[in-house]
Amino acid sequence: MIVADGWQLHPRLEADTRPVVRWPVCDVRMMEDARYPWLILVPRIADAVEIVDLSEDLQLQLARETARASRALRAVATPDKLNIGALGNVVRQLHVHVLGRFEGDPAWPGPVWGRGVAEPYTDEARSARLQALRAACEAD
Repeated sequence: MIVADGWQLHPRLEADTRPVVRWPVCDVRMMEDARYPWLILVPRIADAVEIVDLSEDLQLQLARETARASRALRAVATPDKLNIGALGNVVRQLHVHVLGRFEGDPAWPGPVWGRGVAEPYTDEARSARLQALRAACEAD
C-alpha cells in the first residue's frame, strides 16, 4: 500500500469533519460536534479498513501520529480522559478517533456513539478551535 495512491476521503467523513493538518500518513480532521473535543485521523491508504491492513511501518507511523494528535488535543482542551479507537462500523474506511472526555459530559461515562445529536460549532467557535488545534498539531 502506498500513501495517497488511489485514496479518497469517505463522503461521510468529509461531511462530518473539518480539515486540521496533513501529516505523513494521516489527514487530521476535527469532528463537527461542539459537545466534545474530537479529532479523526484518516490514513491516506487506498482500501484500508483495519489497522492490520497497513504495513508494519505504516502501523508504527499511525501510532506515532495518534499519539501526536492525543497530545495536541490534550493541550487544547485539557480533557479528563482521552478515548482512542478505530471502530469503522458505519464508515469502513480506516480512521482513528481521538476524543476528549470530561466527567459529566453528555455521554459520561459511556461511549459517545449513538448518544444525542451532534451540535455544530458556531462559525466563531469552529474557527477558534481549528486555529488552536492547528497550532498544537504543528508545535508537537
